[in-house]
Amino acid sequence: MSKGPLAFRTISEVAETLDVPQHVLRFWETKFSFITPTKRAGGRRFYRPQDVEVLAGVKALLHDQGYTIRGVQKLYAEEGLKALVVAYKGAVAPEVEPVRGSSVQPEPVAETPEGVVFSEARIQALGDETRAQFLEIARNLEIAQALLGRHIGRHSS
Repeated sequence: MSKGPLAFRTISEVAETLDVPQHVLRFWETKFSFITPTKRAGGRRFYRPQDVEVLAGVKALLHDQGYTIRGVQKLYAEEGLKALVVAYKGAVAPEVEPVRGSSVQPEPVAETPEGVVFSEARIQALGDETRAQFLEIARNLEIAQALLGRHIGRHSS
């Protein structure tokens, strides 16, 4: 039985999908602050479809387009995650479906920690510019939440 398009992926599944070793994904996590898989008990990493898109973009930039790590960091600083997601187009295995930036969005698009689901229909009711801003804000909030979780984890010992 295969996972749905919104299912979280383990590090081994992502490594296989992107054809990179698991240790490379862990290394990228130390070099790129925007790579923030969810970590469960025992430190197991789980990646959302959006995380896989970003990782595919990083791989495309580093392996296919000749960027350095510092170059990817600079691109992210100047243009944000959108530039990284754009870089993956054509570089991802077919089973990885684009979640953001595509014309078809799987349900649900976003879920808050309180469990509020923003459906595709609800987001489509927004104008194009507002919808793009909403999706970017949602992703930035996820990144901020992960960074805050890391910070709290380091200082709670």
